[in-house]
Amino acid sequence: MTRLKPITIYLILAFTFCISNIFAQPSERDNYQGESPKYIFYFIGDGMGLSQTNTAEAYLGAINNTNGIKKLKLNTLPKQGFYTTYATDRFITGSAAAGTALATGEKTSINTIGMDAKRQKPLQTIAEMARDNGYKVGIVSSVSIDHATPASFYAHQPSRSMYYNISLDLSKSGFNYFAGGGINHPEGDGKVDEKNIMSNFGMGGSVELEKKETNSIKIAETRGYRFTNTVNEFQALKKGDDKIISIAPKLVGGKSLPYFIDQNGKSDISLAEFTAKGIELLNNKNGFFMMVEGGKIDWACHANDAATVIQEVIQFDKAVAVALDFYKKHPNETLILVAGDHETGGMALGFSGSHYHSDFAILQHQNLSYESFSNLISDYKKNNKGNYKVEDGLALAKKHFGLGDTEKGLELSDFEMQQLKTAFEKSMNYNQEMKKDDQFYLLYGSYDPFTTTTCHILSQKAGIGWTSFSHTAAPIPIRSIGVGADLFTGFFDNTDVPKNLMKLIENR
Repeated sequence: MTRLKPITIYLILAFTFCISNIFAQPSERDNYQGESPKYIFYFIGDGMGLSQTNTAEAYLGAINNTNGIKKLKLNTLPKQGFYTTYATDRFITGSAAAGTALATGEKTSINTIGMDAKRQKPLQTIAEMARDNGYKVGIVSSVSIDHATPASFYAHQPSRSMYYNISLDLSKSGFNYFAGGGINHPEGDGKVDEKNIMSNFGMGGSVELEKKETNSIKIAETRGYRFTNTVNEFQALKKGDDKIISIAPKLVGGKSLPYFIDQNGKSDISLAEFTAKGIELLNNKNGFFMMVEGGKIDWACHANDAATVIQEVIQFDKAVAVALDFYKKHPNETLILVAGDHETGGMALGFSGSHYHSDFAILQHQNLSYESFSNLISDYKKNNKGNYKVEDGLALAKKHFGLGDTEKGLELSDFEMQQLKTAFEKSMNYNQEMKKDDQFYLLYGSYDPFTTTTCHILSQKAGIGWTSFSHTAAPIPIRSIGVGADLFTGFFDNTDVPKNLMKLIENR
């Protein structure tokens, strides 16, 4: 009989352990005999991978004068896992395909909402299953409530761009609470270019309608829904109010909430406040299911705007903190999941030009988002046709990003100065929308060249790198606490998340 060497035995055991962990999800799910949660929080950070949360923690550590991190609430959740995100027809997924996977437990094709990959069959969502099992259901997002991720939980449409049909599905769902952003095209979609990625994150042009459809907001009202869109109306909502669509009082591009860095606390409603109100309205003896999306993490990552990403992650974390406070009162009845649909931007805590240097605290000198800064540059261009001055652009970069301010440690090298000057000239003279085959796309993406360059230089000085203006295929972390949380540990696929939730609800 041949004896195995100790190292061989060790390798076999290690391999067996890895394989068992990778493929443990289905068997653990099938064998689950535990309790079912009465209250389910399903948080999704759109575009949020490990780098986005870790950068936010590094920033919080830096502004508190520590050489390390200050943990986000979401990273205090005790159960941790990772999952893959690929779609059926592309390795790097999109928000519709990823949202559908996280909502239904089935892979689908790019741009498809709540349907199979051939766009023929509607798929049951975890939110619909929760509704049918007696839970009250809430859907909350910082982007429009008919955007890809929230839509994946209630709509069944062949394209994410079919906003009008999606908004009809919204009121057809019978869910109890929708909140956050607005409705994109309540009177019809017109001619929608599915390939125009800018329209997917609030930067597209308005839709021209040849023939208007019946207003989907009015249809929702005939189905028993009540709309609120002021701070006073929102604050007046109380336990017992049902079928509420609460839209933020101030909306910006894509009918979304303003980036937190651009918000005015008195006239805006935060994601955390929408979450807290959801708990108040949904809490009942049969329990609730609430999906909360931090949708503009993704948009800021598309633009490679590190400071805005950090603020969006922090605000998302405040919404998680609201759920954790609720969990402390109901620890034996609550499940909290914090997930993401995909990573965006290829964000890295390290930049080749900065070597091993990091200085995250300098990001606090940026005082507005890339979107607001782009609007400033656009207005300047309109008002100074043919009479622009590069010095004016540099002054704006200094005022809003701190670039060139030696007292803030943001002096510019000759190379950085030339980058800014070149980009400003490009912004003033380039009149067509930049496409992916444009020679300047690798430098600026589809964004204003000067805005992108200011964001990149500030990121690089902080020690942050970007590889893409699009999504990446990096596995996504999931954190959890509460009833059934053990099912969400290990390394698995995004479709396993709702399958596990469905198992928990089935056991109810």
